Amino acid sequence: MKIRLTLALFLILSGCLFAADAAEAAKRWEQYGPSFKAFAEADTKNPPRKGGILFVGSSIFRQWASVADDMAPLPVLNRAFGGSRTGDQLARYAQVVPPYAPKVIVYYCGSNDLKAGATPEDPAAIFGRVREFSERVQKAQPGTRLIYVSSTRAPDRVSRWEQVDHFNALVRAYCAATPHHIYVDINPALIDHNGHPRLDLYKDDKLHFNPASYAQFTAVIKPVLQRVWNEVAASPVSSR
Repeated sequence: MKIRLTLALFLILSGCLFAADAAEAAKRWEQYGPSFKAFAEADTKNPPRKGGILFVGSSIFRQWASVADDMAPLPVLNRAFGGSRTGDQLARYAQVVPPYAPKVIVYYCGSNDLKAGATPEDPAAIFGRVREFSERVQKAQPGTRLIYVSSTRAPDRVSRWEQVDHFNALVRAYCAATPHHIYVDINPALIDHNGHPRLDLYKDDKLHFNPASYAQFTAVIKPVLQRVWNEVAASPVSSR
């Protein structure tokens, strides 16, 4: 009797958790609807060039409104959507990546996973989804270059910097061991000479960046991206 009662409680609890997860997934799917509607309208109005450079990820990239100009003359398209987590990048993969057939992908996502909930998610689990994204790209488009930008040590999440550092270390090691993968650490450009976050770079939420702050991102990322793009352009496969 006790075993049956325990099993019944377990099934009820599992059902509640599943329903909660499904409701959360539906809510997040609806949340991103306007972004993808805007993407579709932009693509219809001005069809983007395929085989270029695709920026994907969460709001750190989405709010980089000047990225195409900052990276010019490199052929950059920004398809990041705000509030997204690594699982969302997988859920929306078919809409974000294949239509543009990018030869280079610049990826920033993971910060929202680390912040979500009362306690931070295991960095290894978050990294697992980053790796799955990479494997999808490699399977569909072998030879595509992937540039992973580190999760930022934002002032609003000092208590979770240990998890941020752990996650970044996993991504760094993966990129070092995987062909066509590059890890770019943006954090050194965001701190002062004492190693403290430069608060002048951040908005009031101490997470997102002021528009002018993206000059720091450009200074770090563009030289790497230019080198990778030159390699792609010189590749025999690319010239066919």
